[in-house]
This record gives sequence, structure tokens and C-alpha cells, in this order.
Amino acid sequence: MIRFNEYFNDWLYGNNGYYANYKQIGKEGDFYTSVSTSSFFGGTIAKRLIDSIEKNILPKNTTLVEVGAHHGYLLADIIQFIYTLKPKLLETLNFAIVERFENLQEQQKNYLKDSFGDVIKIKHYNDISEVKLNNAFIVANEIFDAFGCDLVYTNKDGILQNAYVNEHKIEFKDCQDVELIEHCKKYSIEKGEVCLNYKEFVQTICKNISSFEFLTFDYGDRYPRNDFSTRIYESHNVYPIFDEEIHLKKLFKKSDITYDVHFNYLKDLFLQENVKDVKFNTQLKSLVDFGILDLLEILKANVDENTYLRETQKVKILLEPTGMGDRFKTLSIIK
Repeated sequence: MIRFNEYFNDWLYGNNGYYANYKQIGKEGDFYTSVSTSSFFGGTIAKRLIDSIEKNILPKNTTLVEVGAHHGYLLADIIQFIYTLKPKLLETLNFAIVERFENLQEQQKNYLKDSFGDVIKIKHYNDISEVKLNNAFIVANEIFDAFGCDLVYTNKDGILQNAYVNEHKIEFKDCQDVELIEHCKKYSIEKGEVCLNYKEFVQTICKNISSFEFLTFDYGDRYPRNDFSTRIYESHNVYPIFDEEIHLKKLFKKSDITYDVHFNYLKDLFLQENVKDVKFNTQLKSLVDFGILDLLEILKANVDENTYLRETQKVKILLEPTGMGDRFKTLSIIK
């Protein structure tokens, strides 16, 4: 019997885990992301980076770091839009990816080489703890929902329990973890997911990078739901973790598993490191604030009407208030 957070980590990152091998994203995969929806997602991040450099928040020779780049599509989109908007910056910027799996590092290197030849040099880090820089622009798209989490539940006697897994069956036992108990008291969590490992990640980048802008997009909300959000994606079907019809053994390591991120906790972790400029928003508001509509105006002036309308439809999916635009949230942090 193992604690659920260990089971979750093994599912995604263990021997032959779901993320240990390259997986297709989009129509042929298990799920969609903002990256697979429109290249203007990466384009808007590129515009944000350019604006930060022009406002002297970051220097021209800063390092663009993507944490968990999958195939490399997002980084490629960012680079392509930098080339379009401010090509001289490509002569001074540095580029890096944090990726634990060597086979995915090779996928990323090959894709970026195919896209840009030898013009772009990529440095790979195996872990965020290896990234030690004077300054950086860090992009983390949908990584926090892939940190191993505990499942907690308060029983009818008011006792907090956390989940363990025995032969792919989930069982709840009285919680003995003092830190977990105190966390649930602080944030009034009686039921749902808790990930205490965010703390080490935040402390590491705050300690090892002197100044940075950190940008993350993820499922979740400001406050915990006080319900279970853990779910499994398989071929665009979504299965709640306690759905009676699913069999964890069958889906284990073969499908994606995720949950909603508690953004107030993430925000508090940065504030505890004396990082004061922390902004929470919906994806819709962030992308508009970063200039996605300005990019569409530039496109409109340079392409035919059909191309413009096609790209506009994709961007609408990113911004849809009843879809990605509100379901995904962002933190924008400047140290």
C-alpha cells in the first residue's frame, strides 16, 4: 500500500510512466492544450517577453526557460513570433528547457533543429534545481497539475483522512502527516487535492534565479473546490477518479491523470519568498492584457481574409469565457 501522491507520481513519471514516453497532443492524443489550439498562445507569450525587455524588467540577454516542453511546440511558437516581432532579439536571447526524460530531450532538440536549423541553441536541464541564472523568463504551461498530490477527506467524525492505494484500489486512512493537516486547516480544505511539493519548486527558483518573470497557465482556481477534481483523460474522454465505471489498473500509466490547481496556495508560496509582484487572472484576461488582439490586428494587415478568419476562430477557443478562457487560470510573477 502506498500513499496516493506516490501512486500519482509513478503513474506519470515512473518506469514506463505516461510522461516517460512521447505522447501525441490534440486530435490524435488524449487531450487538447492551449498550445495545440493556436500558435497565437505562444505568440502572445513572445509579445509579453518582448514588452518586459523593452520596459527593462529583463535584459536583452535573458534566458527563456520552458519547464516541461513536451514536443517543443510552445517554445518554437514563441521563437517564431519573436522572429516576426523583434528579430534582433534572437541574437541576444538564450533558450533552455527543463526536462527530466532524455528521450523527450531528443524529441525537443530534433524538432527545434528542424524548425530553426542551427540558429537557435537550446540548453537542457534535467531538473529545476540545476537552473541557476542571474535572470530568466520562465514559462510553465500545465505543469502544476502534474505534481503528485494527496487526496484528503474529512469523515463524519471530523477526522481528516488521506488516500492510499492498494492494488489500484483507493482507501482512506486517518491522516498522520502534521504538515498536511495544518495545510488543510489553513485553507479550510475538507475534501479534495493537496500538493505540498509546490513549495520546494517555488523556493528553488526564488533561491537560484536572481531576477525573473514567471508565467504559468493551468486548470484550477483561486480557492480550493472542496471536492475531488482528480480525473483521467483517455482519447478525449474524462473519467473522475472515483467513477465506478473506471478501472485504475487498466488506465494506469496509459492515460493522463490530472487535477485542479489551488492558485492561492501557489501565490502565497511566492509571497513567502518576498516576491511581491504576483498577479492571478483567467487565461482570457491574461492573453488580452499581453496583447493577443494586437497580434491579430498585425495578422489581419498581412494575410488574406480566409487565413485571418481561420486563425481568429482558433484564438476564440483560447479566449472563450465558457471554455479555455475561464477554465484555465494564470499566475504572472516578477521578482
